[in-house]
Amino acid sequence: MSEKDLPIFNNFEPEQLLLKAKLKALQNELDNIQQKTVAFEMILRSHLENEIIEEQELNVLYKKMQQAKKEKRLAQKRKGKNFKEKTGIKLIEKSKKGSSTLEDQKEKKRLYREAMLFAHPDKFSMQEEKINLATEITTKLIEIYASGSLDKLRDYHTHICTGNALKGSMPLKVINEIKGNDLYLEKEIIQIELQLENAKNKQTYKVLTEYENPLTFIVELKEFYVDRIFKLKKRTRKAN
Repeated sequence: MSEKDLPIFNNFEPEQLLLKAKLKALQNELDNIQQKTVAFEMILRSHLENEIIEEQELNVLYKKMQQAKKEKRLAQKRKGKNFKEKTGIKLIEKSKKGSSTLEDQKEKKRLYREAMLFAHPDKFSMQEEKINLATEITTKLIEIYASGSLDKLRDYHTHICTGNALKGSMPLKVINEIKGNDLYLEKEIIQIELQLENAKNKQTYKVLTEYENPLTFIVELKEFYVDRIFKLKKRTRKAN
């Protein structure tokens, strides 16, 4: 068996492989929490469907009434002798902004092309394992190029062109020769950690995990909506 065919054992994993494993674990945890939360929220909505709809309808009506009052007051002010229309300050965009956007687009295109040439699956036509990894990498690259920011594309470009993205399929000797921090993976981990924190702090998830019987939350929500609907009906009674 040649060196390139040797398996990479966990005790020899470089930082990038550990980062990838951590990112995957965090993403799995986030997906699990979100799925449980969505399922619980669907149960809550099924028990409070009528209250939710009525509250939304009354809220829209109340906002329309508030807007109508505002427009009426403005119309009355216009009739006044000393009324002066507020023109506000019109912001003039600097020409640099347009040129900067154009430069950013050119830079994104350059980074995209360089990264694509580096990791294109065709380069690994004789290596099946690398083809699958390269396909995954280039798919992500296309996604970031189409909808991501320049900074994110720059990080992913570095992630690819330093060889970090392809490390999972490289022999251990080559992996150890590649140095430098992988900012792309580190930033992705920070982003997922923030999403995970928000998901855990969501009220419905806290109810799901902290209440002895989460379904008792339906009673609390029903009381909230009854009170909310009562107040909105009082505020909108003149509309009827």
